[in-house]
Parts: sequence; C-alpha cells; structure tokens
Amino acid sequence: MQREVVGLLTGHKKGALARYLQPENLRPYVPAKFADGNFDETAIRLIFRGNKAHGFEGEDLVAICRMYLDARRDGVIRPDQARLALQAEAIVLSLANVGITALIDEATGYQEVRDRQALQAVLDRYLRPDLAGWTKRFPDEFFKEMFRLRGWKYPTVGAARPSVVGLYINDLVYERLAPGLLQELEERNPKTETGSRKAKHHQWLTDDTGHPALSTRLHGIMGLMRACDGWDQLMRLADRAYPKVGRTIPLMLEN
Repeated sequence: MQREVVGLLTGHKKGALARYLQPENLRPYVPAKFADGNFDETAIRLIFRGNKAHGFEGEDLVAICRMYLDARRDGVIRPDQARLALQAEAIVLSLANVGITALIDEATGYQEVRDRQALQAVLDRYLRPDLAGWTKRFPDEFFKEMFRLRGWKYPTVGAARPSVVGLYINDLVYERLAPGLLQELEERNPKTETGSRKAKHHQWLTDDTGHPALSTRLHGIMGLMRACDGWDQLMRLADRAYPKVGRTIPLMLEN
C-alpha cells in the first residue's frame, strides 16, 4: 500500500514512502503517526480477497497531502516538491465534497452491494427534480487545457467543438463525481434523434451539492491538466486521483 500512496502523489510507484516524509524542510509538518518512520507498525494488516495485505487508513493519505500543503502555505516547500504539493492539492480537492470513505467505496465497486435507497439518497443530493436554466459552469481554461493536451487548435468564438469533447467531459468529470450519476443524467437528459441533447448535464445538478462538487472536481482536473504535457499523462493521473466508479484500488500483497 506504500507504493500506492507514492503512486498517487508522484505518478509512479518508485521509492519508499519514507523518502517523501523525511526531507528536513518537511519534518515540522509530518503527521504524528509517521513521525518515527516506522511504517510497518502503523500499517493495517488485513485480508483482501483471501490474501494478506498491508494498508493504511484513508485519512492517512489526507494527512500526508496536508503536510505538503501546509509546507507550501508557509513558503518552505522546495522547487522539486512543488509538483507533489500540486498533486496533494488535487487529491484533497477531490475528497472535499465526497469524502475519503465514499471515494474508496466508489473506487472498489462497493456501491454495487450498497443499499439501493442509500445510493438513491446520494443521487437526490446531487440532482434536481426539474431542469434549471443554463449558467456557464465549465471555465474556458478547462477546454483550453483539453485542446492543448490533445494537440488541437483552440476554436474561435462561436466555432463548434469536436463532438468527442462531450465524451471526454463524461469520462473526466461525471463518471468520477458520484456513484451512478452519469447513468442517471443520461436517463434524465437523453439524446434526441439528431444526436444532441435538449440541455446540458449540469443543468440537472443541485445548487447545494451538485454544483459545488462539480466546481471542485473541475478545478482539481484543471490542476492535473496544468501539470501534464500530454493527454495520456493526464488520464493516468486522473485514474489515480479520481478513480472511476467500480474501479478496484490495487493493493501491495504479501508473498
């Protein structure tokens, strides 16, 4: 599981977690749980699909992210740690509205066995009973970064975007926002005979939960976009920071 935490922060699974917690400038911010560097003692021993595994509490990841954010806030972050702080910010933003426990439930597919009424209650918080008027919800930067990463020329004002942009929005945003949300949106906002939709998906989102969650997710994705040089790199980071519903989180298993 140490490798998975390292992978979330860095985009790769090379190096031990201790390497990222022991720099001198970070010592005042290291979570107390890891202050002595004894990860084997703090790790949780569990059985996952019949195999022994070591893992950490979901809150441990948040505490490590806050370490980088607090160090950046105080102006002591090193240049080589700036990218880690940016990724930590994206992770914390992704958890702000959904919560770490719900994110793990979604990523492991637990919602498939979750009580249907509880799942419906989640959707009721996100979705309105009727359609709202249109308001701009997706910043221009989101599309500019998308076009940059795809190597496309950004369209002039009034020009149509490629139709695949809608699929990318579903993939990067709605499929990762809440369990069953995209499916429910597809049912409420189906395509017409011409292949278009009468409304934008975000017009069905609630003001108190749906729109704040959408805004948080968009800014998290844009943070990842700014840190990437290509589309494939973005998708790898998005899969780590914002797992799709039903995707299993890999664990390091004992031999």
